[in-house]
Amino acid sequence: MKHARLLTLAAVALLAFGACKPSPDAPAASPQTDNIYQFSALDGAGDTIPLADLQGRVILVVNTATQCGFTPQYEELQKLYLKYHGRGLEILDFPCNQFGAQAPGTNDEIHAFCTGTYNTTFPQMAKIDVNGDSADALFTWLKAQAPFAGFDTTDPRGAYLDRLFRAQDSLYDSNPDIKWNFTKFLVDRNGQVVRRFEPTDPMRAVDEAIAELL
Repeated sequence: MKHARLLTLAAVALLAFGACKPSPDAPAASPQTDNIYQFSALDGAGDTIPLADLQGRVILVVNTATQCGFTPQYEELQKLYLKYHGRGLEILDFPCNQFGAQAPGTNDEIHAFCTGTYNTTFPQMAKIDVNGDSADALFTWLKAQAPFAGFDTTDPRGAYLDRLFRAQDSLYDSNPDIKWNFTKFLVDRNGQVVRRFEPTDPMRAVDEAIAELL
């Protein structure tokens, strides 16, 4: 069963990569700021949330999808939220449909799925793009602060994705773009990005990094 799921994930990754490859044009300029507090985000209800409201908190920013092989990470993210929210952690969930069209549905439908299936209680933002000309400014900045540093190839999924993406573009790892769903950016209490986690990185590593900042 695990092998079948891995093959399904990899096949979707191979098909989707062509549509998500970075444009040969120059990448969008990253806003000139050293902290996250200059940005705002729309939540699922369409309300603007100034990230300056989160000053002094540790923030984990995640691009998510509801029909991905990594979707069960919602459960682990909720565990982190329950474990550390009282000590100053905030998790911001940004659904994104750019990778294999694995985040279909409206904001309300996505929210209903996440709360109903994984009992999530951390803030869920409106669906956005994270790559390309329509990329959200926050993610353009996050990628500039913490470029892609490779998949965890000790994880079979990471090794497989690396081979598949590299077969499409031998230099795929030289650009900072988000590669797949459930990429995570960890921001410290000063609003600065301290680490990027790819979806194949173990969640225990995310847990340990958060704990060090709290």
